Amino acid sequence: MHLHLVFLSLFLLVSCSDPDHLGKAPSFTPPIKTREHSAMIYQGLPQSVERGSVVDGSSLWRRDRMSLLGDRRALQQGDIMTVVIEIDDKAEISNTTSRSRDGSDSMNIPNLVGIPQKLAKQWPDGASPTNAIDLSSNSSSKGDGSVRRKEKLTLRIAATIIQVLPNGVLAIEGTQEVRVNFELRELLVNGYVRPEDISRQNEITYDKIASARISYGGRGQISDVQQPRYGRQVLEAILPF
Repeated sequence: MHLHLVFLSLFLLVSCSDPDHLGKAPSFTPPIKTREHSAMIYQGLPQSVERGSVVDGSSLWRRDRMSLLGDRRALQQGDIMTVVIEIDDKAEISNTTSRSRDGSDSMNIPNLVGIPQKLAKQWPDGASPTNAIDLSSNSSSKGDGSVRRKEKLTLRIAATIIQVLPNGVLAIEGTQEVRVNFELRELLVNGYVRPEDISRQNEITYDKIASARISYGGRGQISDVQQPRYGRQVLEAILPF
């Protein structure tokens, strides 16, 4: 009885939807739990210390980034930049394969010091060493395949510098969540950028991000309907047919 209850509980657990948005809109991810928030709060120790004088605070020609001619681009941990994503990808692949093979093998032993004639008397009726082996085979296969893919995505997202590497490369990460009714759309981007690739408008395009990871998806009632149930996914993974 207890075993049946355990199986029933597991079945109900894998069959139901995500309890986060069961009967309500999906919840946002708390910003304080992101690495972006941690990078802004805990900026770490500076790699170098510059000494300044008292008059630097009121000078128009001071050397820091807040001066009149200072560089306002994101260069330090915790700074924010804009990532411009304009993906217009189109791919078309076609493949044709054709293969055929024919084989034939035969063997007969009409004479071998009289041994075939002597063995023929002990063989069943109709058997003869004259036609001992006669095999033939042929096989053929043919396949056609084609793939067509077209993707277009245009987005802008603010990303935060979460780490400045020893070689000066900046590790960035950005998240964005937009909730419309009962569907939450998520945009994630992270990777590594060079400071010189950041424009004067404090923007960087996605093609200048190394090891870029861009994800645009969502969660909610619409996403649940588009996905097969957990039980069906398990069956498709274990069934051989």
